[in-house]
Amino acid sequence: MDLLTGSLGDKILRFAVPLAATGILQQLFNAADIAVIGRFVGKHAMAAVGSNAPLIGLLVNLFLGISMGTNVVVARYIGEGNEANIRKAVHTAIVLALGGGIVLTVIGEIVTSPILHLMGVPPEIYDLSVLYMRVYLTGMPVILLYNFESAIFRSRGDTKTPLFCLTISGLINVALNVFFVVVIGMTVNGVALATVISNLISSALLFRFLLKEEGPVRVEPGRLRIHTDVLRLMLQIGIPAGIQSTVFSLANICVQSAVNSLGADVMAGSSAAFNIEIFSYYILVSFGQACTTFVGQNYGAGKMDRCKRTLRLALLQDLAAIAIVALLVNFFGVQMLRIFNTDPAVAKFGMIRLRYIVTAHLFSVFVETISGAMRGYGFSAYPAFMSLFGICGIRIFWVYTVFSRNPVFDVLMMVYPVSIGVTAAAIAAVYFRVTRTKLKEVRSA
Repeated sequence: MDLLTGSLGDKILRFAVPLAATGILQQLFNAADIAVIGRFVGKHAMAAVGSNAPLIGLLVNLFLGISMGTNVVVARYIGEGNEANIRKAVHTAIVLALGGGIVLTVIGEIVTSPILHLMGVPPEIYDLSVLYMRVYLTGMPVILLYNFESAIFRSRGDTKTPLFCLTISGLINVALNVFFVVVIGMTVNGVALATVISNLISSALLFRFLLKEEGPVRVEPGRLRIHTDVLRLMLQIGIPAGIQSTVFSLANICVQSAVNSLGADVMAGSSAAFNIEIFSYYILVSFGQACTTFVGQNYGAGKMDRCKRTLRLALLQDLAAIAIVALLVNFFGVQMLRIFNTDPAVAKFGMIRLRYIVTAHLFSVFVETISGAMRGYGFSAYPAFMSLFGICGIRIFWVYTVFSRNPVFDVLMMVYPVSIGVTAAAIAAVYFRVTRTKLKEVRSA
């Protein structure tokens, strides 16, 4: 897709829709993992798989942020027409993904047991949790490789190829889940092994496509090495994004602990609502990632007007998409919640969460798209800093002050629109200051 010339609105939509579909599809495949293990092994095995989600997030978020830095750097070099640096960035990214995955595997194997203890995993599921993580961690190199390869494809406007590879590997994942668990009789290690194999397949497919590419994004095995100048730029943009995601995880763990204090009905309703709202989240972040790529290329080409138009159009499209989601939740939320549980109390508390979260997502549109645009300019630290204090700081403060004085679910859920609304205003203010500076730089160049 040519991001530097022609219309923008249709291209942003064509970029964002496959990206959102990729996230949603991945979530559906994750749900299939839980369904197979819960139905054929039992609730303890199901709980063991779920208990590892926060730990997995803490381990991989930093490198996923660095993959976003890869997206920005390659997109900028494409905009500049700098083929030599594109090649350096692509080959650096591949080596970084594999090396980072090996490091995460080693670190994860060391810290899994003590962290699961600190998380208070119950004794009856502890051994299963450790078993799942031991197997899952062996797939870290290919998990990171898929994400970095996807970032390379996104940087040139291609979000369909990663979706195609994920679809193939995801269907294989579901089939392997059934084979390992139902046919062979494995437990959580079977689900973890299926995940590792499916990620190996998706990353291998993308690697094969990169080997066959024409032009500077083509991977040539003999050129695979780290280029320190490009790596420095990737880390400069990617590390703040990764830290932002990691701190989000910590803040949300704090909120979840408050949810747990309100009883089983609230916990069940909140959990059911999360499985619905996550699809809305994938939609809204896809437009933010579109901003990152479009702005990265056009800024590299010195086309500031297209950068600003990208943000305006992405904001409008993202708001329209989330408004549709809000209408669906308002009219069909109870029916969707009953898919997970038919208890009226679960539906009641689930709807409370959904309404607050959908309201918060309207503010998140501004946070994600503006943050995406700023990363495209290379200013990844600003949104990370704003989010650290605006979202994470407010959530932790709210739980231990406002909620502790009035421990009601509505009061707790109010933290989402409040924290995201404040952050959206702060990020918008910083964005206008940054773009004024960048516009002067481009005009004087």
